[in-house]
Amino acid sequence: MYPRTNYEMTEADLQEILDACKLTPVMMIGGSPSRSPQENANAAWSALGRKMGFDHLTVRPIPGQGTRFFTAVPLETEQQRTERRAREKEESRQSEIARLIADISELKQKLADLQKAEG
Repeated sequence: MYPRTNYEMTEADLQEILDACKLTPVMMIGGSPSRSPQENANAAWSALGRKMGFDHLTVRPIPGQGTRFFTAVPLETEQQRTERRAREKEESRQSEIARLIADISELKQKLADLQKAEG
């Protein structure tokens, strides 16, 4: 498991979390109630985790630092992120090379067919 990392959410992110925790009137729609405040809060933390790159199930407050500050376990380390981005860039490059080779091959064949029809 990766080491815990300190995070700071924005005021807007904090407001989304707080809004998600508010009680909402329960309405029966199609035979099932709407989501509970706990489910809404879990969804908000999950979205923030995806946005900021941490596992939302590992969030802990940092005592004495205010409500915007917390620790969590990152989804990937900086080294892993750098390696993944480099790998994705190389895969994209190789894919573009393969596509261009196929296009060139197809165009060469069309050219040969046209030249054959000429003469």
